[in-house]
Amino acid sequence: MLWPFVLFLIAISVLKLLTNPPSATVEWVMKKFELHSALNGATTTVTIDGKRLEGEDKNKVIHYFNEASFLEKYTVQPETSRTPLIFDTKKGDDDIKLFVYSYDDHLDVIKKYKKKVITYRLRSDNLQKLLC
Repeated sequence: MLWPFVLFLIAISVLKLLTNPPSATVEWVMKKFELHSALNGATTTVTIDGKRLEGEDKNKVIHYFNEASFLEKYTVQPETSRTPLIFDTKKGDDDIKLFVYSYDDHLDVIKKYKKKVITYRLRSDNLQKLLC
């Protein structure tokens, strides 16, 4: 009679863990699937018009990009003839390249990694003012 009770307790514990996971597990899963992830200044290079930004300018641009609000994801790549702001960064073993195009009311981001292309729209008043 003891074994069925022990198995019942184990089953209830597993069920409780699956329905209410620890916050660290939830954060890990969310980071795996987030579209607009924060950039790290140490592993990111920022280029605009072929010139690499360094120091305070680079940190300011990365900060503005990280603070940007996500608006929507596109299914097709937007056509643009503007000069992009380019972020080259690493996430784990993957190289990620972000092309940011600035407009008056939004930013278009084209994210390229692992032979994938994802496009989405952001709003960052500070970065838009800086790029225009």
